[in-house]
Amino acid sequence: MRPLLFALPGAEPLGAALARQLHCEHAQLTVHRFPDGELNPCFGTLPKGRPVILVSQLDRPDQKIMALYLAACVARELGAAQVGVVLPYLPYMRQDAQFRSGEGITARHFARLVSSCCDWLVTVDPHLHRFHDLGQIYSVPSTVVPAAPAIASWINAHVAKPIVVGPDGESAQWAEQIAAAAGCPYLVLSKQRSGDHAVAVSVPDTRAWAGRTPVLVDDIVSTAGTMIAAAAHILAAGQAAPVCIGVHALFAGDAYEALQRAGAARIVSCNSVAHASNAIDLSAALAEAIDARLAGAPAAVSP
Repeated sequence: MRPLLFALPGAEPLGAALARQLHCEHAQLTVHRFPDGELNPCFGTLPKGRPVILVSQLDRPDQKIMALYLAACVARELGAAQVGVVLPYLPYMRQDAQFRSGEGITARHFARLVSSCCDWLVTVDPHLHRFHDLGQIYSVPSTVVPAAPAIASWINAHVAKPIVVGPDGESAQWAEQIAAAAGCPYLVLSKQRSGDHAVAVSVPDTRAWAGRTPVLVDDIVSTAGTMIAAAAHILAAGQAAPVCIGVHALFAGDAYEALQRAGAARIVSCNSVAHASNAIDLSAALAEAIDARLAGAPAAVSP
């Protein structure tokens, strides 16, 4: 039967874009909030016997996860043939180890919650560090859509003679993939973090940068501290103002304005998280992965 797609609050534009790509029925989901704050999802079209796709952009996840969880559970209660969740930004991945006594590995617990309410998951470039793939913590099938091809296409269309710059070692994989797809050189800076907001970045020999526009890329931009430090060092080294690209534009507090003040020539992000900087559309790649999941097979999506 024809799938039903429902967008959770805040994800309506992405949901509409995916519905156009998928040619599925884009139906209404209302999430009522009672005076005491409790939530009650209501499906405008009954999902009995039909595949259901729930789309949610989980930045600020604590404000959104209960609506997603309850919507998925209610869809199953109402007889949905299957329930898939599309979470372009997958939160709670940073706590992937017990760093101090008294802490836990919250990535595992969040994964257990999401896995308990759905049949499959599609996401974009999760922050995998100590876990090598989502199958280590998620018990449902998952497809990871890489943002690198779309980012590379944007760079080729908007930046003359780019050099892709990873602001730290963790960003090396993004920098290499994007540069390869864009057909340009790349390099990776080194970073030392001494707190949530304190970051020091060192810039290597800049002779390879001659005549090129630095393009800073990172998967998650939250405090923007890493990009701010990298931009400052690039400018201090006499290079052109960098174009800053983030896959997931979280921008906590005034981070976006702070990055602007740091001298970024332009700030661009993917639409995995709704933000004013969104300029790179991932809906086509997400739709391909969703189609494959609906058919019961992983998508043939390559980095």
